[in-house]
Amino acid sequence: VVPQEYNMFVEEFKKHSGATWIMKPVGRSQGAGIFLINKLAQIQQWRPSMNWKPPKDGKDPEDDDNNKDGPELYVVQKYVDEPLLIGGKKFDMRLYALVTSYQPLTVYMHRGGFCRFSMSRYSMDKSDMTNLGQHLTNVAVQKHSGKSAYKRTGAKWDVRYLKNYVMNVAGQETANRMMNDIESIVIHSLLSVQKVMINDKHCFEMYGYDILLDTAFKPWLLEVNASPSLTANTVADYDMKFGLLDDVMTLLDIEKYLTGTELQIGGFDLLYKEGLRYGPPEGSLCTSYLGCANNRYKQLERLAKTRAWELGKEARQEGRPEGRRAERDAPLTPCAEASRLECPTRPPRRVYAYPLPGK
Repeated sequence: VVPQEYNMFVEEFKKHSGATWIMKPVGRSQGAGIFLINKLAQIQQWRPSMNWKPPKDGKDPEDDDNNKDGPELYVVQKYVDEPLLIGGKKFDMRLYALVTSYQPLTVYMHRGGFCRFSMSRYSMDKSDMTNLGQHLTNVAVQKHSGKSAYKRTGAKWDVRYLKNYVMNVAGQETANRMMNDIESIVIHSLLSVQKVMINDKHCFEMYGYDILLDTAFKPWLLEVNASPSLTANTVADYDMKFGLLDDVMTLLDIEKYLTGTELQIGGFDLLYKEGLRYGPPEGSLCTSYLGCANNRYKQLERLAKTRAWELGKEARQEGRPEGRRAERDAPLTPCAEASRLECPTRPPRRVYAYPLPGK
């Protein structure tokens, strides 16, 4: 963060000669105020003054959080100048993670998400660094491109299509590694702040993760957004986000009909809980549910039938008439008879300690 850590940035700048860096303002969003640099002379206004002045009234102005005389705070990141391109266009991914508790840390990952594309062909030409349309994928930036493709597609692509693309061009193993690495980024980012977060059992948070892929299909974390925007600009985008919010409300269990042991609720899959990481069953073709087919309708239907049968069982035991109606409307099935952890016709999900010892 500059200007506070300007000298630290200078040291990193010298280690990566010829690299490009991206400057992001701390207090703004939607791509506002972002620019690229490749010379220290371009950010001289963030360089701390070398002329020391005695503090007034015995108070150092640098210790005053309300001091607004200096330059705006910016985050500096090394620019990934070899991103994965599709059709010559740069893109990043917006994925969603829901945290229902920090003590113990409980994380659900949504199967859906989307890629945000630039509407301009990507180039690292040093003379064209000010053309942010080819470097930033924010919808707020791309909607001004004037391209007909934006009006047709919203510059978005479902993450399921990206997974299929990677499987076709790089193979199943690479696609699995990529998705597993993305989930690892989510887990480690939350573990890194777990001890400083105020935990309230009545609170939750859904985060929007922005992930960039390089040419080696390695994911890079760009930023984590609290209260991410849910504005939709296409029908498919609206359907995905509507289902996302519906699943959030189901998972929060305001009506208190879940047991807390469910591994999938709608489009959300349990990713991490109390030091254990969850994934598809051993031997599955895909080792991550991220980007897989979203079977939220069937899963919610099965969950509803299970709960209806259980409520009917309780009512029958108490002799209430609604118990007979529930039994008629939701007859006993193998899925209803089993625990809501998993349908018994499917193998159990993989569960293992994470992070692994020594890593």
